[in-house]
Amino acid sequence: MALARTLAITLTGLDGHLVDVEAHCAQGLPGFTLVGLPDTAVRESRERVRAALGSCGVTWGEHRLTVNLSPADLPKTGTGVDLALALAVLGARGKLPRRAVEHMARTVHLGELGLDGSVHSVRGILPSVRAAVAAGVEEVVVARAAAHEAGLVRGARVTAVSHLGEIVERYGGRLPSSAAELLERARSRDPQPRPEPAAGGRRPDLAEVVGQPRARHALEVAAAGGHHLLLVGPPGAGKTMLAERLPSILPPLEADDAVTVTSLHSLAGTFSPDAGLLTSPPLRAPHHTATRAAVIGGGSGTPRPGDVSLAHRGVLFLDEAPEFPGGVLDCLRQPLESGEVSIDRAAGRATYPAAFQLVLAANPCPCGRGGGRGLACTCTSLQRRRYFSRLSGPLLDRVDIQIEVEAVTARDLKTVGTGESSEVVAQRVAQARERAARRLADTPWRLMGQVPGSWLRSAASGTDPDLLAPLMAALDRGDLTLRGVDRVLRVAWTLADLSSRPAPGSAELGAALSLRTRGARP
Repeated sequence: MALARTLAITLTGLDGHLVDVEAHCAQGLPGFTLVGLPDTAVRESRERVRAALGSCGVTWGEHRLTVNLSPADLPKTGTGVDLALALAVLGARGKLPRRAVEHMARTVHLGELGLDGSVHSVRGILPSVRAAVAAGVEEVVVARAAAHEAGLVRGARVTAVSHLGEIVERYGGRLPSSAAELLERARSRDPQPRPEPAAGGRRPDLAEVVGQPRARHALEVAAAGGHHLLLVGPPGAGKTMLAERLPSILPPLEADDAVTVTSLHSLAGTFSPDAGLLTSPPLRAPHHTATRAAVIGGGSGTPRPGDVSLAHRGVLFLDEAPEFPGGVLDCLRQPLESGEVSIDRAAGRATYPAAFQLVLAANPCPCGRGGGRGLACTCTSLQRRRYFSRLSGPLLDRVDIQIEVEAVTARDLKTVGTGESSEVVAQRVAQARERAARRLADTPWRLMGQVPGSWLRSAASGTDPDLLAPLMAALDRGDLTLRGVDRVLRVAWTLADLSSRPAPGSAELGAALSLRTRGARP
């Protein structure tokens, strides 16, 4: 009878949990039992491990193997436990020295096994290694393809392997000559070249937008305060160009946010580790045919992050917003308030961060020519009401800035290239954010878009009580909801930060009201 153990990581959302992989080998009827709430992928690891060990010249023999994944009440998901399971079985079978077995018990092993013993990378390496280091385990073994991503975690001592036999030899185990030849062939394979970042790629620049001074001003205000934005205008007015250039005027991500955003993209399988951590605010622009699971997150088994989470600390852009299903749009209301999304499935519950800036773009009517006086519009009033009513009132109530984007004229084309660049606007945005951060230094918030209305309306915020009087009158008339009052105050404070004023006055309040009623003027 022999017992060996090692460590692995299982992810629930972005939260990683340390898993003890314990293997017990005893005499009896030959068999392999895997316990500890494994999902289908983990249960199938038994066959992958059997074939991989066979390729390394290790047969099962007349033994009864029992593998426990502890804690036993925590669901285990994914194929990342393959490598740990194989090493625990080898240790229990006595194929590894005692010193190596003791070392394995303090090392996390992450990787999926191929039938020939090759070790493949899995999704979520970055959050997994981060969870291991947070749990006090610094020794981590990963697939060679995942070494660069794992090395992004500070404090982790990463060992990269490409074949199971490689780690067996490192631990002092001996392989038969046939397996040694297989390992040599694996080592002799030319490593795949890493894709180089696009050399000629350039970020979209705000200077490329033709005209649209009001929309550009609204974009700057949204960036300075982290406000949500609605752009309404005819086709070709530049709504999409404006939205796609919002990330270019946002500050780079802070260190903690960069790790979180990168972890989310690693878990979703959309992260290329060659460029390092993601430091620029992400932009997600799902098509209007995207499902609720794609936008919010979900799927079968363990819920995966959706676009709202992949846009964390960045921008979620919904072009042709009225064409999105109503259920998808209304699902945005909760993460807009809380900054996170919780998804429940039969396999468990996952909570992902979802603090994004929402940008909605819409035509004024189905034909798109209903802007301004709407003389060229061919839609009936009923068609126009039905079209725009797809954006529910509760959702629009959460959008701080709502403006009309006018059609581009021939006169605007003469001003091509004269608009301010993203670099210039980004400097003003950064300065406004610094002023807000200094003012909110003793609070848990850093942006005006994060500040709750109860604090804004209190004396602690420094808001002039006389400034609240017209807002309270609008609230009594039903022109604004209480949430709308708070959103107007937020925008007024952001306008004051952009103007280097200590507090908003009547001018900022009037501008904030016009920004919310599609009548913005810089």
